Amino acid sequence: MAETHEHSETPADRIWREYGQAFRAFDDITLARWCSQTLGQLHGKAWRMSHPLVASLRLAAQVAHERSLWQQRLVNAPMGYPLAECCGAPLLPYMTRDVGEHGLCCIHCNETAVPVAQLPESVKAALTLWSRKYAPVHEVAHWDEKRTRQPGYERKLEDAAQRAEELLVELAEGIVPSLLETVPAILWEDQDECLEVRPEDVEM
Repeated sequence: MAETHEHSETPADRIWREYGQAFRAFDDITLARWCSQTLGQLHGKAWRMSHPLVASLRLAAQVAHERSLWQQRLVNAPMGYPLAECCGAPLLPYMTRDVGEHGLCCIHCNETAVPVAQLPESVKAALTLWSRKYAPVHEVAHWDEKRTRQPGYERKLEDAAQRAEELLVELAEGIVPSLLETVPAILWEDQDECLEVRPEDVEM
């Protein structure tokens, strides 16, 4: 299961909820058709999570999940998409930096869609190794106060951000494409907010 955390609503949460109102105004048939057509456009490719089309689909998929639209079978799943075991929606997984531990998550319900154990051995090994390399880099942003007050911390934080950018490129170019042999399309997280790595910093 994907890791979830209880938290207070942030400004980003509020603006995300505001954006989602556009899809809440859709009736069920319109929303189901929009999701199906958009999934069709994503098929067969790897996409950044920051891509505007993906961001729109994430909002629509959450609303569709709340309404259980895919369980109602208002429209057919687009060609090439099996149904996810976690929620019955068309399988569109995304990966975070915790992929080596949690596997691929579902764009619709945010639960684990493809556990690590179900991935091909070669891909599983590569993702596990990548996650082990990334974890200590990301952790620099969460060092305790004693460590952050030591001389040179800002430099270490900058170095960690640079290394995170390199590892995200490594993930996107070296590992993500191989997942398309297993899933119909794949989304990958192209930023690290804790280290202030933005999508535009991850150049490919």
